[in-house]
Amino acid sequence: MVQHLFQSLAVAALAITHATACDDCYGPTDFTTHERIVRRMQPDAQGAAYGPTRELEWGQINFMQTTDTHGWLEGHLKEQNYGADWGDFVSFTKQMKAKATELKVDLLLIDTGDLHDGNGMADATTPNGAASNPIFENISYDLLTIGNHELYVSDIAYETFSNFSTYYGDRYVTSNVQIFNQWTNKYEYAGSKYRYFTTDHGIRIMAFGVLFDFKGNSNASIVTPAADMVKEEWFIDALNTNNPIDMFVVIGHNAIQGSTSTTGTVLEAIRAVHPNKLIQVFGGHTHIRDAVIYDHAAVGLESGRYCETVGWMAISGLQSKNYYGAKLPEGVPHPTKSAYDKPATTSTATASPSISTATAKHGDKVAPVRPVHPGKPAHPETRDYRFSRRYLDWNRLTFAFHAENSQDKPFDIGKGIAVTNHITETRKKLNLTSLYGCAPQTWCVSCQPFGSPGNIFSLLTKAFEAVIVSPERSTIPRIIIGNTGSVRFDLVQGPFTYDDSFIVSPFTNTFQYIPDMPWSVASKLLDALNNGAYQKRSEKRDADMNLGFQFPTRDNIEACLDPGTVSPKLSKRSTRGIIRRESSTLTPGYNTTDDFGNDGDDTKHNGLPYFPQPNDFQANASFPTDGSAPEGVDVIFFDFIGASYIIPALQKIPGGEKYTKTDIKAYLPSTFLSNQYLPKYAKIAPDWQKDMPNCPVGKGVGFAKN
Repeated sequence: MVQHLFQSLAVAALAITHATACDDCYGPTDFTTHERIVRRMQPDAQGAAYGPTRELEWGQINFMQTTDTHGWLEGHLKEQNYGADWGDFVSFTKQMKAKATELKVDLLLIDTGDLHDGNGMADATTPNGAASNPIFENISYDLLTIGNHELYVSDIAYETFSNFSTYYGDRYVTSNVQIFNQWTNKYEYAGSKYRYFTTDHGIRIMAFGVLFDFKGNSNASIVTPAADMVKEEWFIDALNTNNPIDMFVVIGHNAIQGSTSTTGTVLEAIRAVHPNKLIQVFGGHTHIRDAVIYDHAAVGLESGRYCETVGWMAISGLQSKNYYGAKLPEGVPHPTKSAYDKPATTSTATASPSISTATAKHGDKVAPVRPVHPGKPAHPETRDYRFSRRYLDWNRLTFAFHAENSQDKPFDIGKGIAVTNHITETRKKLNLTSLYGCAPQTWCVSCQPFGSPGNIFSLLTKAFEAVIVSPERSTIPRIIIGNTGSVRFDLVQGPFTYDDSFIVSPFTNTFQYIPDMPWSVASKLLDALNNGAYQKRSEKRDADMNLGFQFPTRDNIEACLDPGTVSPKLSKRSTRGIIRRESSTLTPGYNTTDDFGNDGDDTKHNGLPYFPQPNDFQANASFPTDGSAPEGVDVIFFDFIGASYIIPALQKIPGGEKYTKTDIKAYLPSTFLSNQYLPKYAKIAPDWQKDMPNCPVGKGVGFAKN
């Protein structure tokens, strides 16, 4: 794929200058912060109310990770915590790379897959990613790997193999994924099986990229289970290479812990040959912020989802005769956490601020399990590793603070501005800004109890009632059943556009039905579905969810844990140019506890509540006006759950045993899909139309209505 070339644009200077870290690890006890005016990039995006107060710790080798971006390259236009776009991130990575060079240390950029299915930038084209992948490629990643969403559809798998992976070359590492090469008629690795390379300052790295044991791929690809991969000759040879290795980096669209994670299998194989070598793991797929301590010299990081989070990991204490950078870079804090400092009270589950117990049609999330406490190394000198992890909110205030702190130069670079402008133009060309209505409030997937006014399934129930009706059968009582996993994200107060239709639910199911079902059977169907197997999930989901996807699930201890040390030179930095405003109110957002403690979130927020959701929800329409039960109803549902879940559930209901998949019929034309009913509702609902076209915009999930 030829990288998109942008015209050179003048750099817009911003009046953002130095700021020092506060004495406390989260600033003063009343959390008064220094707010700085930072111009937002996408015209309709919001700026963050406040930003971080602590500088990042820098080690000998440092990493920034993205994962599960799912096409959110425009940023979250209606959520102030995550309003930066991919152009801002381009500027940020360039500035941070330059800062690493200035500090004489290494900085590597990592991505662990899932580039589409979740946003119009990626999903409004055929194939998905045709417009978004060239924009994504403006980041010079050092290591990337493939996600399961690159493998469901053959055309997307072919594009990933032929274009995306070839753009990044051997930096795109897929140790257990092969894709059919249409030119050679053979299955071949996308990118490379592994990468052995030396960093700018001499650290010699062996890297692997391992997808979890995914079974939902099309026949255009082969996913080798990790347990088989570690027995393959090439992998054994890579571990036993004569080339000197200073550390391993294992990246993967793979949970860093939990029942479906295969990370432990790979680590066990490495440890069998290299019992004390430093190993850094970067995971993905579960959409959470998390860090795991595996042993005395192995840690893992997972950095959220949807361009909400940039993960940061810094490591010092690396002993290598080949390293010629700074061991303790001057003028910045340094990592201080050891694998032996794991707090005794730390649990091992955290979650995104709004995440459903139900997954969407594609992909599963898993519940982390507690790893074994680090063991003693065979060689005492390997105890000297020090780590620092941080989860950065995806906004310009955060990016500018960390890129510019102690640097007297503007944040934006020409390429970043060009990417931002290209995103704006692409959104227009794809009609993503086409307005259907004004969402009068915010509805979330899991931050409100099921059935409450702020829960998104309460809204979708109304939309089902109003929109899902066949003209020929409009007078016949009907129930419409949807699976909660069909909803991908929250709906935020403000303009509801073509783009938002992908954000809320990108899936394209048709509507089917079973006609004239006796009410004595149909009335029991929803309970049977909600007491049955979860759709596309393990039946042990309840245990998994209670551990892994409640928000919050880790203890939110207020005490700061092990703040980074500061070089004496730091206190001499200038604080001129700060625009100071008082902000003492925390906004809703991530509130994470991991194996290193509870100080990982770069910007402090109030946590959001989490409420479990059922498998399915139901709307009733055209029922008798006197409140009596109908004799029979049409039972309508997505084709995704029809033969696989509706029919099995009916077998458990007296009188429902007679139904088979041959009884299922098309209810609406096949051209009317599941991602179209909410836009249709927005066009006809009076409260969605009254403010058109000047829609009041909310602040995001967890905030009060404007």
